[in-house]
Amino acid sequence: MIILQNVTYIHNNGDLLFSDINLIVNKQNKIALIGNNGAGKSTLLTILAGNLLVSKGIIKANSKPYYIPQIFGQFNDYSIAEALQIEDKLKAFQEILKGNVTEANLLLLDDDWSVEDRCKEAFAYWKLHGLSLSQKIGSLSGGQKAKVFLAGIRIHCPEIVLLDEPSNHLDAAGRGILYDYIKTTTDTLVMVSHDRALLNLFTTTCELSRNGITVYGGNYDFYKEQKMIENEIFNQDLKNKEKALRRAKEIERESVERQQKLDARGKKKQEKAGLPTISMNTLKNNAEKSTSRLKGVHAEKVNSISEDLRVLRAILPDMDKIKMDFYNSNLHKGKVLITAKDVNFGYNEALLWKQNLNFQIRSGDRIAIKGLNGSGKTTLIRMILGELVPQSGTMDRAGVKSVYIDQDYSLIDGKLSVYEQAQQFNSGALLEHDIKIRLNRFLFTRDYWDKLCSTLSGGEKMRLILCLLTINNDAPDSIVLDEPTNNLDILNIEILTVAINSYRGTLIVVSHDEYFLKQAGVDNSIVLE
Repeated sequence: MIILQNVTYIHNNGDLLFSDINLIVNKQNKIALIGNNGAGKSTLLTILAGNLLVSKGIIKANSKPYYIPQIFGQFNDYSIAEALQIEDKLKAFQEILKGNVTEANLLLLDDDWSVEDRCKEAFAYWKLHGLSLSQKIGSLSGGQKAKVFLAGIRIHCPEIVLLDEPSNHLDAAGRGILYDYIKTTTDTLVMVSHDRALLNLFTTTCELSRNGITVYGGNYDFYKEQKMIENEIFNQDLKNKEKALRRAKEIERESVERQQKLDARGKKKQEKAGLPTISMNTLKNNAEKSTSRLKGVHAEKVNSISEDLRVLRAILPDMDKIKMDFYNSNLHKGKVLITAKDVNFGYNEALLWKQNLNFQIRSGDRIAIKGLNGSGKTTLIRMILGELVPQSGTMDRAGVKSVYIDQDYSLIDGKLSVYEQAQQFNSGALLEHDIKIRLNRFLFTRDYWDKLCSTLSGGEKMRLILCLLTINNDAPDSIVLDEPTNNLDILNIEILTVAINSYRGTLIVVSHDEYFLKQAGVDNSIVLE
Protein backbone atom coordinates (compact mmCIF):
# COMPACT_ATOMS: atom_id res chain seq x y z
CA MET A 1 0.00 0.00 0.00
CA ILE A 2 1.06 3.59 -0.70
CA ILE A 3 -0.55 6.61 0.99
CA LEU A 4 -0.03 10.21 -0.14
CA GLN A 5 -1.31 13.00 2.11
CA ASN A 6 -1.29 16.65 0.93
CA VAL A 7 1.83 16.08 -1.17
CA THR A 8 3.21 19.25 -2.77
CA TYR A 9 6.31 19.69 -4.92
CA ILE A 10 7.96 23.04 -5.64
CA HIS A 11 10.94 23.37 -7.99
CA ASN A 12 14.18 24.88 -6.69
CA ASN A 13 13.35 28.13 -8.53
CA GLY A 14 10.12 28.41 -6.54
CA ASP A 15 7.72 27.31 -9.30
CA LEU A 16 4.87 25.10 -8.09
CA LEU A 17 4.62 21.77 -9.94
CA PHE A 18 1.63 20.29 -8.12
CA SER A 19 -0.02 20.65 -4.73
CA ASP A 20 -2.22 18.80 -2.24
CA ILE A 21 -1.98 15.35 -3.82
CA ASN A 22 -4.05 12.87 -1.84
CA LEU A 23 -4.10 9.25 -3.02
CA ILE A 24 -4.30 5.74 -1.60
CA VAL A 25 -2.83 2.87 -3.64
CA ASN A 26 -4.11 -0.37 -2.16
CA LYS A 27 -2.49 -3.78 -2.51
CA GLN A 28 -2.80 -5.20 -6.07
CA ASN A 29 -4.21 -1.92 -7.41
CA LYS A 30 -3.25 -1.13 -11.01
CA ILE A 31 -3.18 2.65 -11.34
CA ALA A 32 -2.42 4.55 -14.54
CA LEU A 33 -1.17 8.11 -14.00
CA ILE A 34 -1.94 10.51 -16.86
CA GLY A 35 -1.68 14.25 -17.44
CA ASN A 36 -0.24 16.77 -19.87
CA ASN A 37 3.49 17.22 -20.40
CA GLY A 38 4.86 19.21 -17.48
CA ALA A 39 2.15 18.11 -15.05
CA GLY A 40 4.76 16.28 -12.96
CA LYS A 41 3.94 12.61 -13.64
CA SER A 42 7.56 11.44 -13.79
CA THR A 43 8.45 13.62 -10.81
CA LEU A 44 5.67 12.03 -8.77
CA LEU A 45 6.93 8.54 -9.68
CA THR A 46 10.45 9.57 -8.66
CA ILE A 47 9.05 10.78 -5.33
CA LEU A 48 7.18 7.49 -4.83
CA ALA A 49 10.42 5.62 -5.57
CA GLY A 50 12.10 7.52 -2.73
CA ASN A 51 14.56 9.27 -5.04
CA LEU A 52 13.18 12.78 -4.48
CA LEU A 53 11.89 14.57 -1.40
CA VAL A 54 8.52 16.31 -1.36
CA SER A 55 8.26 20.01 -0.54
CA LYS A 56 5.29 19.34 1.75
CA GLY A 57 3.14 16.40 2.75
CA ILE A 58 3.53 12.78 3.81
CA ILE A 59 4.19 9.57 1.84
CA LYS A 60 3.92 6.11 3.38
CA ALA A 61 4.63 2.76 1.71
CA ASN A 62 4.60 -0.69 3.26
CA SER A 63 7.55 -1.85 1.11
CA LYS A 64 10.24 -0.38 -1.13
CA PRO A 65 8.95 0.01 -4.69
CA TYR A 66 10.85 -1.24 -7.74
CA TYR A 67 11.22 1.71 -10.11
CA ILE A 68 11.71 1.57 -13.90
CA PRO A 69 12.64 5.04 -15.23
CA GLN A 70 11.79 6.39 -18.66
CA ILE A 71 15.40 7.25 -19.55
CA PHE A 72 18.30 4.81 -19.12
CA GLY A 73 21.28 6.86 -20.34
CA GLN A 74 22.55 7.42 -16.79
CA PHE A 75 23.24 3.67 -16.56
CA ASN A 76 25.29 3.38 -19.78
CA ASP A 77 28.60 2.89 -17.93
CA TYR A 78 27.11 0.28 -15.60
CA SER A 79 27.06 -3.45 -16.21
CA ILE A 80 23.59 -5.05 -16.41
CA ALA A 81 24.15 -6.55 -12.94
CA GLU A 82 25.14 -3.15 -11.53
CA ALA A 83 22.16 -1.39 -13.12
CA LEU A 84 19.84 -4.01 -11.62
CA GLN A 85 21.62 -3.68 -8.22
CA ILE A 86 22.38 -7.40 -7.99
CA GLU A 87 26.13 -7.41 -8.74
CA ASP A 88 27.27 -7.71 -5.11
CA LYS A 89 24.76 -10.47 -4.41
CA LEU A 90 25.82 -12.44 -7.50
CA LYS A 91 29.52 -12.07 -6.63
CA ALA A 92 28.83 -13.27 -3.10
CA PHE A 93 26.89 -16.26 -4.47
CA GLN A 94 29.76 -17.22 -6.78
CA GLU A 95 32.31 -16.85 -3.97
CA ILE A 96 30.26 -19.09 -1.71
CA LEU A 97 30.02 -21.73 -4.47
CA LYS A 98 33.81 -21.62 -4.68
CA GLY A 99 33.97 -22.39 -0.95
CA ASN A 100 34.62 -18.85 0.27
CA VAL A 101 31.83 -18.97 2.88
CA THR A 102 32.58 -15.78 4.79
CA GLU A 103 30.23 -13.82 7.01
CA ALA A 104 30.46 -10.88 4.59
CA ASN A 105 29.41 -13.04 1.61
CA LEU A 106 26.55 -14.62 3.54
CA LEU A 107 25.38 -11.18 4.60
CA LEU A 108 25.46 -9.92 0.99
CA LEU A 109 23.60 -12.98 -0.31
CA ASP A 110 20.98 -12.70 2.45
CA ASP A 111 19.78 -16.29 1.91
CA ASP A 112 18.83 -15.49 -1.69
CA TRP A 113 20.10 -18.78 -3.15
CA SER A 114 17.91 -18.60 -6.25
CA VAL A 115 19.08 -15.19 -7.51
CA GLU A 116 21.08 -16.59 -10.43
CA ASP A 117 18.23 -18.87 -11.53
CA ARG A 118 15.77 -15.94 -11.37
CA CYS A 119 18.08 -13.89 -13.60
CA LYS A 120 18.09 -16.64 -16.23
CA GLU A 121 14.33 -17.10 -15.97
CA ALA A 122 13.66 -13.34 -16.19
CA PHE A 123 15.93 -12.89 -19.22
CA ALA A 124 14.25 -15.85 -20.95
CA TYR A 125 10.79 -14.42 -20.19
CA TRP A 126 11.71 -11.08 -21.79
CA LYS A 127 13.49 -12.74 -24.75
CA LEU A 128 16.87 -11.28 -23.77
CA HIS A 129 18.86 -14.03 -25.42
CA GLY A 130 22.65 -13.87 -25.61
CA LEU A 131 23.13 -11.12 -23.03
CA SER A 132 25.67 -11.33 -20.23
CA LEU A 133 25.11 -9.74 -16.82
CA SER A 134 28.59 -8.22 -17.14
CA GLN A 135 27.67 -6.48 -20.41
CA LYS A 136 27.52 -2.67 -20.34
CA ILE A 137 24.07 -1.08 -20.52
CA GLY A 138 25.43 1.40 -23.08
CA SER A 139 26.00 -1.44 -25.58
CA LEU A 140 22.29 -2.31 -25.68
CA SER A 141 19.53 -0.98 -27.93
CA GLY A 142 16.70 1.07 -26.45
CA GLY A 143 14.39 -1.94 -26.51
CA GLN A 144 16.96 -4.17 -24.80
CA LYS A 145 17.53 -1.59 -22.06
CA ALA A 146 13.80 -1.42 -21.36
CA LYS A 147 13.55 -5.22 -21.24
CA VAL A 148 16.53 -5.48 -18.86
CA PHE A 149 14.82 -3.21 -16.32
CA LEU A 150 11.50 -4.99 -16.84
CA ALA A 151 13.31 -8.28 -16.22
CA GLY A 152 14.35 -6.81 -12.86
CA ILE A 153 10.73 -7.22 -11.70
CA ARG A 154 11.03 -11.02 -11.84
CA ILE A 155 14.49 -10.86 -10.28
CA HIS A 156 13.61 -8.64 -7.30
CA CYS A 157 9.99 -9.84 -6.85
CA PRO A 158 8.78 -6.51 -5.40
CA GLU A 159 5.28 -5.93 -4.04
CA ILE A 160 5.08 -2.46 -5.64
CA VAL A 161 6.24 -1.64 -9.17
CA LEU A 162 6.54 1.90 -10.60
CA LEU A 163 6.76 2.12 -14.41
CA ASP A 164 7.54 5.28 -16.38
CA GLU A 165 6.61 4.90 -20.07
CA PRO A 166 7.57 1.18 -20.10
CA SER A 167 6.50 0.51 -23.71
CA ASN A 168 8.38 3.44 -25.25
CA HIS A 169 11.22 1.47 -26.85
CA LEU A 170 9.54 -1.91 -27.21
CA ASP A 171 8.64 -3.47 -30.55
CA ALA A 172 5.35 -5.31 -31.07
CA ALA A 173 6.67 -8.56 -29.56
CA GLY A 174 8.06 -6.75 -26.51
CA ARG A 175 4.79 -4.88 -26.01
CA GLY A 176 2.94 -8.18 -26.17
CA ILE A 177 5.04 -9.56 -23.30
CA LEU A 178 4.52 -6.36 -21.31
CA TYR A 179 0.75 -6.48 -21.86
CA ASP A 180 0.65 -10.12 -20.68
CA TYR A 181 2.58 -9.20 -17.53
CA ILE A 182 0.17 -6.35 -16.74
CA LYS A 183 -2.86 -8.61 -17.28
CA THR A 184 -1.62 -11.47 -15.11
CA THR A 185 0.44 -9.89 -12.33
CA THR A 186 -0.76 -9.49 -8.75
CA ASP A 187 1.86 -6.79 -8.12
CA THR A 188 0.74 -3.33 -7.06
CA LEU A 189 1.34 -1.09 -10.09
CA VAL A 190 1.59 2.65 -10.64
CA MET A 191 2.38 3.54 -14.24
CA VAL A 192 2.90 6.64 -16.36
CA SER A 193 2.23 5.97 -20.04
CA HIS A 194 0.80 7.40 -23.25
CA ASP A 195 0.29 3.91 -24.70
CA ARG A 196 -3.50 3.77 -24.83
CA ALA A 197 -3.66 -0.01 -25.37
CA LEU A 198 -1.56 -0.40 -22.23
CA LEU A 199 -3.62 2.18 -20.30
CA ASN A 200 -6.75 0.16 -21.01
CA LEU A 201 -5.29 -2.75 -19.03
CA PHE A 202 -5.30 -0.69 -15.83
CA THR A 203 -8.31 -0.66 -13.53
CA THR A 204 -7.92 2.92 -12.24
CA THR A 205 -6.94 6.10 -14.07
CA CYS A 206 -5.62 9.13 -12.19
CA GLU A 207 -5.30 12.53 -13.87
CA LEU A 208 -2.55 14.76 -12.45
CA SER A 209 -2.61 18.56 -12.70
CA ARG A 210 -1.22 21.54 -10.79
CA ASN A 211 -4.27 21.52 -8.55
CA GLY A 212 -4.13 17.90 -7.47
CA ILE A 213 -5.16 14.49 -8.68
CA THR A 214 -8.55 13.29 -9.93
CA VAL A 215 -9.35 9.59 -9.67
CA TYR A 216 -11.48 7.82 -12.28
CA GLY A 217 -12.57 4.30 -11.36
CA GLY A 218 -11.88 2.62 -14.67
CA ASN A 219 -9.47 2.19 -17.57
CA TYR A 220 -8.50 4.80 -20.16
CA ASP A 221 -11.59 4.31 -22.32
CA PHE A 222 -13.77 4.83 -19.24
CA TYR A 223 -11.78 7.96 -18.40
CA LYS A 224 -12.31 9.30 -21.93
CA GLU A 225 -16.07 8.74 -21.66
CA GLN A 226 -16.19 10.60 -18.34
CA LYS A 227 -14.07 13.46 -19.72
CA MET A 228 -16.38 13.70 -22.72
CA ILE A 229 -19.37 14.10 -20.40
CA GLU A 230 -17.48 16.69 -18.32
CA ASN A 231 -16.47 18.58 -21.47
CA GLU A 232 -20.05 18.58 -22.79
CA ILE A 233 -21.25 20.08 -19.50
CA PHE A 234 -18.37 22.55 -19.59
CA ASN A 235 -19.07 23.58 -23.18
CA GLN A 236 -22.75 24.06 -22.35
CA ASP A 237 -21.77 26.30 -19.43
CA LEU A 238 -19.54 28.23 -21.81
CA LYS A 239 -22.37 28.68 -24.32
CA ASN A 240 -24.77 29.75 -21.57
CA LYS A 241 -22.29 32.34 -20.29
CA GLU A 242 -21.69 33.68 -23.81
CA LYS A 243 -25.47 33.91 -24.33
CA ALA A 244 -25.89 35.63 -20.92
CA LEU A 245 -23.16 38.14 -21.83
CA ARG A 246 -24.82 39.01 -25.14
CA ARG A 247 -28.21 39.40 -23.39
CA ALA A 248 -26.70 41.55 -20.60
CA LYS A 249 -25.14 43.87 -23.19
CA GLU A 250 -28.46 44.13 -25.04
CA ILE A 251 -30.33 44.95 -21.82
CA GLU A 252 -27.67 47.53 -20.93
CA ARG A 253 -28.04 49.21 -24.33
CA GLU A 254 -31.85 49.08 -24.28
CA SER A 255 -32.05 50.43 -20.71
CA VAL A 256 -29.72 53.34 -21.43
CA GLU A 257 -31.61 54.20 -24.64
CA ARG A 258 -34.95 54.05 -22.76
CA GLN A 259 -33.61 56.28 -19.99
CA GLN A 260 -32.22 58.77 -22.50
CA LYS A 261 -35.63 58.96 -24.27
CA LEU A 262 -37.36 59.53 -20.93
CA ASP A 263 -34.87 62.24 -20.06
CA ALA A 264 -35.39 63.91 -23.47
CA ARG A 265 -39.20 63.89 -23.08
CA GLY A 266 -38.87 65.22 -19.54
CA LYS A 267 -36.67 68.05 -20.73
CA LYS A 268 -39.22 69.11 -23.41
CA LYS A 269 -42.02 69.16 -20.81
CA GLN A 270 -39.85 71.28 -18.50
CA GLU A 271 -39.07 73.73 -21.28
CA LYS A 272 -42.79 74.05 -22.16
CA ALA A 273 -43.64 74.60 -18.52
CA GLY A 274 -41.23 77.57 -18.44
CA LEU A 275 -39.32 76.48 -15.32
CA PRO A 276 -36.53 78.75 -14.01
CA THR A 277 -32.99 78.01 -15.23
CA ILE A 278 -31.83 76.88 -11.79
CA SER A 279 -34.63 74.33 -11.59
CA MET A 280 -33.87 73.15 -15.14
CA ASN A 281 -30.20 72.59 -14.21
CA THR A 282 -31.15 70.64 -11.08
CA LEU A 283 -33.47 68.36 -13.04
CA LYS A 284 -30.81 67.92 -15.74
CA ASN A 285 -28.20 66.92 -13.15
CA ASN A 286 -30.60 64.45 -11.56
CA ALA A 287 -31.32 62.89 -14.96
CA GLU A 288 -27.60 62.54 -15.74
CA LYS A 289 -26.96 60.95 -12.33
CA SER A 290 -29.83 58.53 -12.89
CA THR A 291 -28.46 57.51 -16.31
CA SER A 292 -24.96 57.16 -14.86
CA ARG A 293 -26.21 54.90 -12.02
CA LEU A 294 -28.11 52.80 -14.55
CA LYS A 295 -24.98 52.41 -16.70
CA GLY A 296 -22.97 51.47 -13.63
CA VAL A 297 -25.40 48.75 -12.57
CA HIS A 298 -25.44 47.17 -16.00
CA ALA A 299 -21.68 47.59 -16.51
CA GLU A 300 -21.07 45.76 -13.22
CA LYS A 301 -23.25 42.87 -14.36
CA VAL A 302 -21.58 42.74 -17.80
CA ASN A 303 -18.13 42.80 -16.20
CA SER A 304 -19.09 40.01 -13.80
CA ILE A 305 -20.31 37.76 -16.63
CA SER A 306 -17.24 38.67 -18.73
CA GLU A 307 -14.94 37.61 -15.90
CA ASP A 308 -16.79 34.30 -15.48
CA LEU A 309 -16.42 33.75 -19.22
CA ARG A 310 -12.70 34.58 -19.12
CA VAL A 311 -12.14 32.02 -16.36
CA LEU A 312 -14.08 29.37 -18.27
CA ARG A 313 -12.14 30.02 -21.48
CA ALA A 314 -8.86 29.85 -19.58
CA ILE A 315 -9.61 26.28 -18.49
CA LEU A 316 -10.99 25.24 -21.87
CA PRO A 317 -9.35 21.90 -22.77
CA ASP A 318 -6.25 22.54 -24.88
CA MET A 319 -7.50 20.15 -27.55
CA ASP A 320 -10.53 22.39 -28.12
CA LYS A 321 -8.36 25.48 -28.59
CA ILE A 322 -6.37 24.06 -31.50
CA LYS A 323 -7.50 24.86 -35.03
CA MET A 324 -6.30 22.62 -37.87
CA ASP A 325 -5.93 24.24 -41.27
CA PHE A 326 -3.79 22.01 -43.48
CA TYR A 327 -2.96 22.54 -47.11
CA ASN A 328 -3.37 19.20 -48.87
CA SER A 329 -1.55 17.42 -51.67
CA ASN A 330 -2.67 18.32 -55.19
CA LEU A 331 -1.94 14.80 -56.48
CA HIS A 332 -4.98 12.84 -57.56
CA LYS A 333 -5.84 9.89 -55.34
CA GLY A 334 -4.41 6.62 -56.66
CA LYS A 335 -1.40 8.04 -58.52
CA VAL A 336 1.53 5.59 -58.24
CA LEU A 337 4.28 7.20 -56.15
CA ILE A 338 6.65 4.30 -55.42
CA THR A 339 7.09 0.86 -56.95
CA ALA A 340 9.53 -1.55 -55.27
CA LYS A 341 10.57 -4.75 -57.10
CA ASP A 342 12.69 -7.40 -55.32
CA VAL A 343 14.26 -4.74 -53.11
CA ASN A 344 16.82 -5.59 -50.40
CA PHE A 345 19.61 -3.85 -48.55
CA GLY A 346 22.50 -4.98 -46.41
CA TYR A 347 25.26 -3.87 -44.13
CA ASN A 348 28.60 -5.69 -44.23
CA GLU A 349 27.26 -7.80 -47.14
CA ALA A 350 24.51 -9.36 -44.97
CA LEU A 351 21.04 -8.72 -46.36
CA LEU A 352 18.46 -7.23 -43.99
CA TRP A 353 15.38 -9.13 -45.11
CA LYS A 354 14.86 -12.85 -45.64
CA GLN A 355 12.66 -12.14 -48.64
CA ASN A 356 13.04 -9.32 -51.12
CA LEU A 357 10.41 -6.60 -50.81
CA ASN A 358 7.74 -6.00 -53.41
CA PHE A 359 5.19 -3.25 -52.86
CA GLN A 360 3.54 -0.20 -54.37
CA ILE A 361 2.55 3.07 -52.68
CA ARG A 362 -0.16 5.23 -54.24
CA SER A 363 -1.27 8.77 -53.51
CA GLY A 364 -3.71 8.80 -50.59
CA ASP A 365 -2.48 5.48 -49.12
CA ARG A 366 -2.04 5.15 -45.34
CA ILE A 367 0.65 2.55 -44.74
CA ALA A 368 2.44 1.27 -41.63
CA ILE A 369 5.95 -0.14 -41.78
CA LYS A 370 6.16 -2.89 -39.16
CA GLY A 371 8.91 -5.13 -37.86
CA LEU A 372 10.92 -6.05 -34.79
CA ASN A 373 13.65 -3.77 -33.45
CA GLY A 374 16.60 -3.96 -35.85
CA SER A 375 14.51 -5.22 -38.78
CA GLY A 376 15.49 -2.28 -40.99
CA LYS A 377 12.44 0.01 -40.78
CA THR A 378 14.49 3.22 -40.82
CA THR A 379 16.58 1.85 -43.71
CA LEU A 380 13.42 1.26 -45.75
CA ILE A 381 12.21 4.79 -44.99
CA ARG A 382 15.49 6.21 -46.27
CA MET A 383 15.08 4.23 -49.49
CA ILE A 384 11.49 5.44 -49.89
CA LEU A 385 12.73 9.01 -49.42
CA GLY A 386 15.49 8.46 -51.98
CA GLU A 387 18.33 8.83 -49.48
CA LEU A 388 19.52 5.22 -50.00
CA VAL A 389 19.71 3.07 -53.14
CA PRO A 390 18.70 -0.61 -52.84
CA GLN A 391 21.59 -3.08 -53.09
CA SER A 392 19.33 -5.38 -55.04
CA GLY A 393 16.14 -4.81 -56.97
CA THR A 394 14.70 -1.48 -58.10
CA MET A 395 12.67 1.26 -56.48
CA ASP A 396 10.99 3.65 -58.88
CA ARG A 397 9.92 6.95 -57.33
CA ALA A 398 7.66 9.64 -58.78
CA GLY A 399 8.75 13.23 -58.29
CA VAL A 400 6.92 13.99 -55.05
CA LYS A 401 7.54 16.26 -52.09
CA SER A 402 7.80 14.42 -48.78
CA VAL A 403 8.09 15.64 -45.22
CA TYR A 404 9.97 13.27 -42.89
CA ILE A 405 9.27 13.68 -39.17
CA ASP A 406 11.87 11.58 -37.35
CA GLN A 407 12.18 10.77 -33.65
CA ASP A 408 14.65 13.63 -33.15
CA TYR A 409 12.39 16.23 -34.85
CA SER A 410 15.24 17.21 -37.18
CA LEU A 411 12.96 19.62 -39.06
CA ILE A 412 13.27 21.92 -36.05
CA ASP A 413 16.39 24.10 -35.76
CA GLY A 414 17.19 24.36 -32.05
CA LYS A 415 19.13 27.61 -32.55
CA LEU A 416 16.05 29.47 -33.78
CA SER A 417 13.26 30.93 -31.69
CA VAL A 418 9.75 29.55 -32.19
CA TYR A 419 8.74 32.61 -34.23
CA GLU A 420 11.95 32.50 -36.33
CA GLN A 421 11.32 28.82 -37.03
CA ALA A 422 7.79 29.64 -38.19
CA GLN A 423 9.20 32.29 -40.53
CA GLN A 424 11.45 29.65 -42.13
CA PHE A 425 8.31 27.86 -43.36
CA ASN A 426 6.46 31.03 -44.40
CA SER A 427 6.41 30.25 -48.14
CA GLY A 428 3.13 32.11 -48.59
CA ALA A 429 4.50 35.44 -47.34
CA LEU A 430 2.10 35.61 -44.40
CA LEU A 431 2.27 38.79 -42.34
CA GLU A 432 3.75 38.65 -38.82
CA HIS A 433 0.28 38.98 -37.32
CA ASP A 434 -1.00 35.98 -39.34
CA ILE A 435 1.97 33.79 -38.32
CA LYS A 436 1.37 34.56 -34.66
CA ILE A 437 -2.30 33.68 -35.08
CA ARG A 438 -1.24 30.27 -36.46
CA LEU A 439 1.18 29.78 -33.55
CA ASN A 440 -1.57 30.63 -31.08
CA ARG A 441 -3.84 28.06 -32.73
CA PHE A 442 -1.29 25.41 -31.78
CA LEU A 443 -0.94 26.69 -28.19
CA PHE A 444 2.25 28.68 -28.84
CA THR A 445 1.21 31.87 -27.06
CA ARG A 446 3.21 35.09 -26.72
CA ASP A 447 5.37 33.48 -24.00
CA TYR A 448 6.71 31.00 -26.58
CA TRP A 449 7.49 33.27 -29.52
CA ASP A 450 11.00 34.22 -28.37
CA LYS A 451 11.78 30.86 -26.74
CA LEU A 452 14.55 28.78 -28.36
CA CYS A 453 13.28 25.65 -30.09
CA SER A 454 15.99 23.63 -28.30
CA THR A 455 14.13 24.19 -25.01
CA LEU A 456 10.86 22.66 -26.28
CA SER A 457 9.70 19.22 -25.15
CA GLY A 458 9.16 16.40 -27.64
CA GLY A 459 5.42 17.03 -27.63
CA GLU A 460 5.92 20.76 -28.22
CA LYS A 461 8.31 20.09 -31.11
CA MET A 462 5.81 17.76 -32.76
CA ARG A 463 3.06 20.35 -32.27
CA LEU A 464 5.32 23.05 -33.76
CA ILE A 465 6.01 20.88 -36.84
CA LEU A 466 2.26 20.46 -37.35
CA CYS A 467 1.89 24.23 -37.06
CA LEU A 468 4.68 24.75 -39.62
CA LEU A 469 2.81 22.53 -42.09
CA THR A 470 -0.19 24.87 -41.81
CA ILE A 471 2.05 27.90 -42.41
CA ASN A 472 3.77 26.41 -45.46
CA ASN A 473 1.34 26.61 -48.38
CA ASP A 474 3.48 24.22 -50.47
CA ALA A 475 1.75 21.08 -49.21
CA PRO A 476 3.73 17.82 -49.00
CA ASP A 477 2.52 14.95 -51.17
CA SER A 478 3.46 12.52 -48.41
CA ILE A 479 4.21 12.67 -44.71
CA VAL A 480 6.54 10.06 -43.21
CA LEU A 481 6.39 9.55 -39.44
CA ASP A 482 9.03 7.54 -37.55
CA GLU A 483 7.69 6.34 -34.16
CA PRO A 484 5.69 9.57 -33.79
CA THR A 485 4.07 8.79 -30.43
CA ASN A 486 7.23 7.80 -28.53
CA ASN A 487 7.89 11.17 -26.89
CA LEU A 488 4.35 12.54 -26.76
CA ASP A 489 1.85 12.75 -23.95
CA ILE A 490 -1.76 11.78 -24.58
CA LEU A 491 -2.84 15.34 -25.40
CA ASN A 492 -0.18 15.72 -28.10
CA ILE A 493 -0.93 12.24 -29.48
CA GLU A 494 -4.57 13.27 -29.85
CA ILE A 495 -3.51 16.56 -31.49
CA LEU A 496 -1.31 14.57 -33.90
CA THR A 497 -4.16 12.13 -34.61
CA VAL A 498 -6.61 14.95 -35.42
CA ALA A 499 -3.98 16.63 -37.62
CA ILE A 500 -3.22 13.43 -39.53
CA ASN A 501 -6.92 12.75 -40.06
CA SER A 502 -7.40 16.25 -41.50
CA TYR A 503 -4.47 15.78 -43.93
CA ARG A 504 -5.39 14.62 -47.43
CA GLY A 505 -2.22 13.07 -48.78
CA THR A 506 -0.09 9.95 -48.46
CA LEU A 507 0.87 8.80 -44.97
CA ILE A 508 3.71 6.37 -44.16
CA VAL A 509 4.16 5.50 -40.48
CA VAL A 510 6.66 3.46 -38.51
CA SER A 511 4.95 2.68 -35.23
CA HIS A 512 4.36 -0.12 -32.72
CA ASP A 513 1.37 1.78 -31.35
CA GLU A 514 -1.56 -0.16 -32.83
CA TYR A 515 -4.09 2.14 -31.15
CA PHE A 516 -2.59 5.18 -32.87
CA LEU A 517 -2.44 3.41 -36.24
CA LYS A 518 -6.11 2.52 -36.00
CA GLN A 519 -7.11 6.06 -34.98
CA ALA A 520 -5.00 7.52 -37.83
CA GLY A 521 -6.85 5.40 -40.40
CA VAL A 522 -3.82 3.31 -41.36
CA ASP A 523 -5.28 0.38 -43.31
CA ASN A 524 -2.27 -1.29 -44.94
CA SER A 525 1.19 -2.40 -43.88
CA ILE A 526 4.63 -3.48 -45.05
CA VAL A 527 5.95 -6.13 -42.67
CA LEU A 528 9.74 -6.59 -42.45
CA GLU A 529 11.15 -9.97 -41.43
